[in-house]
Amino acid sequence: MRKPQSADALEKLGMVRLSPSFYMREFLYSETANFHRIQNIPDNPELAIEVGRKLCEELLEPLNATFGRVTLRSSFCSCEVNKFCNEHGYNCAQNEANYASHIWDRLDAEGLKGTTACVVLPWFTDRYEKGADWRALAYWIHDHLPYNELQFFPALCAFNISWHEKPKKSIYSFIKPKGYLLRLAHFPSGYSALYEDFPPLRRG
Repeated sequence: MRKPQSADALEKLGMVRLSPSFYMREFLYSETANFHRIQNIPDNPELAIEVGRKLCEELLEPLNATFGRVTLRSSFCSCEVNKFCNEHGYNCAQNEANYASHIWDRLDAEGLKGTTACVVLPWFTDRYEKGADWRALAYWIHDHLPYNELQFFPALCAFNISWHEKPKKSIYSFIKPKGYLLRLAHFPSGYSALYEDFPPLRRG
């Protein structure tokens, strides 16, 4: 599949179904790209679709089935959009560092595939706003899903969740306690009590 060169071709790309609950169109929206009038379109749609399906089938669908609607905050980022964000203070890494992450349609430095989306779980956001510990959700995901990296943010307890061919199993947070919760597979014991009232894992 070639990069879309018309609105009709882009519409057809958007209709590609990545999993039972998700279509490609949802992942192409970017507020930054929209505001600055930059195209957020993959140069390699086939690779973007391939890794997007992994993200949806292995990570987002189980979250959606277990906790209810998964809301996307941001996901796919074209090289053009990511470069603009990096150069204009939008807290984006340089393109090469974002390959196989938010830039879905490029292999990383090791030649591996990967993808990232920033999502919100309204089910957990309601709890978080009442004082729930963000680590409860982090621990639950760690124990139940084949994620690569997680990164948590204070607003809405949104978090980046990524799939990768070679998972790092790394968890970082900008919410207190800030820093790495898990890195290089070092993990505390007894943490599952934080999520003992969560619903059981469902896969759709």
